[in-house]
Amino acid sequence: MAESETPNRSPEIRKDRVNNRWVLFSPARSRRPSDFKAKSNPQPNNQTECPFCAGHEHECAPEIFRIPADSTNDWKIRVIQNLYPAVSRELDFQNSVSVIGDVAVSGFGFHDVVIESPIHSVNLSDLPPVEVGEVLLAAKKRIEQLRNCESIKYVQVFKNHGASAGASMSHSHSQMIALPIVPPTVSARLDSKKEYYKQTGKCYLCDIQPNELLIDESAHFISLVPFAATFAFEIWIIPRDHSSHFHEIDSEKAIDLGGLLKLMLLKISLQLNNPPFNLLIHTSPFQDDPSAAPSTHWFLQIAPHLSGVGGFEIATGCYINPVFPEDAARILRDVKISN
Repeated sequence: MAESETPNRSPEIRKDRVNNRWVLFSPARSRRPSDFKAKSNPQPNNQTECPFCAGHEHECAPEIFRIPADSTNDWKIRVIQNLYPAVSRELDFQNSVSVIGDVAVSGFGFHDVVIESPIHSVNLSDLPPVEVGEVLLAAKKRIEQLRNCESIKYVQVFKNHGASAGASMSHSHSQMIALPIVPPTVSARLDSKKEYYKQTGKCYLCDIQPNELLIDESAHFISLVPFAATFAFEIWIIPRDHSSHFHEIDSEKAIDLGGLLKLMLLKISLQLNNPPFNLLIHTSPFQDDPSAAPSTHWFLQIAPHLSGVGGFEIATGCYINPVFPEDAARILRDVKISN
């Protein structure tokens, strides 16, 4: 057993400077870091076809656009409305509801789906880097459309892989929910970054020196395990250039990100036995304060689901991670992906 994997390493409490919370690292509670694996396939794919497959477009909610735009059954990506939306685009956001002691507004918003491939068995990590980049650019295009709605303040792009991570369909897809509010977790993250900038005069993500936390890098992005990772084998992919909004990404950088994202997904699939995971794009609100621009920096997060969340985490907001980030980064660096 390598010294860095010893279960006798002392617990440590680290401050997550981006999300302004504490994470407890307790390796003695679990096995060696290299032994972590998902228990089983997160979502057995026994189907051969579903409503997201080519030829079944009529079974889906209305389409917003497709790529290529002039394609018929040979489309590569489709962006559609969610058939079971969490929010309604039909409501008037101004129609607020007053409740004594509390505040409620109508559930206005947009809930859309990005179908990442017309083929049922193809995962995002199976696509070549250029096509992963095209999926990212489809999300960018939809975000830019949603910006035209004055009531929308924030768009969350996310991908749930595996039933335990929230996926209800095994066909590879991602989602986005556009809201007329800025969620409190987003506000807390922005405030934490502003505070770091106020103290140091630097953007926290620009200031990161990854060193032993680095997994890999590309021309425009770096991938690392964050210093205070909430989840075991959590990965952040960060733009090298300072940028507040994901939708500012151009085609060259999207393709570059597509290659690094594909590599990270392949690494966690191989090392962790295709675990359930959430992929999240953390960006800035549309109508953010211009003075906050120097401190805000978008990034992409991959959060594998290898253990459950218990009462301590729910009660305190302080997560327990059984794998030190340095160990996780070293293990992921060492995973070799054949071409």
